[in-house]
Amino acid sequence: MPRYDFRTQRLFVKAPLAEGAIVPLDAGQTNYLCNVLRLSPGDPVLVFNGRDGEWRASLARPGKRSAALEVAERLRAQTRPGDLHYLFAPLKAARLDYMVQKAVELGVSRLQPVVTRHTQAARVNVERMQANAIEAAEQCGVLDLAEACEPLPLDKALAALDESRLLVFCDEDAPVRDPVEALSAARRNAPQGLAVLVGPEGGFAGEERAAITRRPHVLRLALGPRILRADTAAVAALALVQAVLGDWR
Repeated sequence: MPRYDFRTQRLFVKAPLAEGAIVPLDAGQTNYLCNVLRLSPGDPVLVFNGRDGEWRASLARPGKRSAALEVAERLRAQTRPGDLHYLFAPLKAARLDYMVQKAVELGVSRLQPVVTRHTQAARVNVERMQANAIEAAEQCGVLDLAEACEPLPLDKALAALDESRLLVFCDEDAPVRDPVEALSAARRNAPQGLAVLVGPEGGFAGEERAAITRRPHVLRLALGPRILRADTAAVAALALVQAVLGDWR
């Protein structure tokens, strides 16, 4: 029997979930379920809100502009939320969409854009980031919702990061050439909480690198022998961290 039901449409809602609850849908959700998917009254939908677990519901009162779901039973209890922050130099729209989706699939709990000297994308649409995070969670059976944050300059992002959190600093100039070995060594005395930092494709400026490495609990490492694009580096770094230090163990 599969662990998750991937055949039934899954939807994130903001409302509290409980047996018998009626959850109104917004215009976009109504259009998607009723007009795009052409669901009928009584058709099943899985719902989650990041707080109350996953519930089986059914479409009720469908209409062209408004509809609601009737909640029936809880299928999965809410899991303990992850504690993995991802700090990254913003990318252009399509590649940023991809990166956000993959970061959510890999268990990131917070998405923090960081503006560096060599950042290429001047603006970040945080609402679009959050929408992509929701879509990824809906499609992949994730119960928690990653938080998409407003961009911060690098110095402010570092200042906002709890010093007790282990910061995995991905730097192509790092002397460490075996990231698995370096992460394994850090596991023995790793503090609570994890963060991963990936910079722009132009790399970090010298003073930025110095500011990062002055922090306590910083692990500076390279992601292998090849130079990776920023969205590829995100997937590689997060997979390594989750496999060695995170919830893949």
